[in-house]
Amino acid sequence: MEVLTRAEWHHLRDSHVARMRRFTGPHQERKLRKEKHPVMDFLFTYYSHRPVRLERWHPGPGVVLEDAAEYLEFPHYKATSEGVTLDVDSFVGQRAKTLEFVQGLLTATLSRPARLGCFGLHEWAMVYRQQPEEVRHNAWPLRLDSDGTDQVVEASRIQCGHFDAFRFFTPPARPRNALQPTRDEQLLNEQPGCLHANMDLFKWAYKLEPATPSDLVADCFELAADVRELDMQASPYDLAGLGYSPVRIETPEGRAEYVRRQAEFAEQARPLRERLIFVCQSIHGVTSLR
Repeated sequence: MEVLTRAEWHHLRDSHVARMRRFTGPHQERKLRKEKHPVMDFLFTYYSHRPVRLERWHPGPGVVLEDAAEYLEFPHYKATSEGVTLDVDSFVGQRAKTLEFVQGLLTATLSRPARLGCFGLHEWAMVYRQQPEEVRHNAWPLRLDSDGTDQVVEASRIQCGHFDAFRFFTPPARPRNALQPTRDEQLLNEQPGCLHANMDLFKWAYKLEPATPSDLVADCFELAADVRELDMQASPYDLAGLGYSPVRIETPEGRAEYVRRQAEFAEQARPLRERLIFVCQSIHGVTSLR
């Protein structure tokens, strides 16, 4: 067990809050203005981790906080003779299935080579043959208008294997996908080149809180923010007004840029995926010794 004095853990907590407020602060300000943001809102709406939870610091397993009675108000903490620490038995008692699923999914994903070259066409398939008022981000124009967008979809090979992206395809777009992923096949289909699988590291990190150390949650969140930027730069939307230059995946140059950045994100995601697996293994290891 590592023991942190109140001054030490306060410093870590305050640093984490400042790090996350670079994102939560602008989001809250936009929310007060009732202003939508087609790129950043995704991190707070599709993902269910509220800003106040994102700012909350957790040390993770194997750490004792001195003079930290306030942490006893949060689930899965307990008092010891040295201070307050994660109650592993309580956590596993309530979250065993989640722990097992996350470890299995991340391990399977890590074992596969990255498949590149989907070119972000999932976002195009989500607006395929839709009327302008039906388009999700209809406050922003399409770069190629509706007909041009549909032509890109029809001229491309769509090969999205991520169920939570595929389920948002329009009905006429679904048969055009080379794969027909289902929730039950998630462990079989996810692979480390997928932008959504790498953004989802944030989801799996917060799903395992408070067992996930908050520095790892923050690392996963920041990766998700960077990946989301490419996700929408490569989309059919014209977001130049927000400062996002398009990655024109309808051109050879744009596709080459997409693949290059997709590969970079796969490399950045690998150590985060490994760290999350280690969190799962560590929790299992502690319980197996009891």
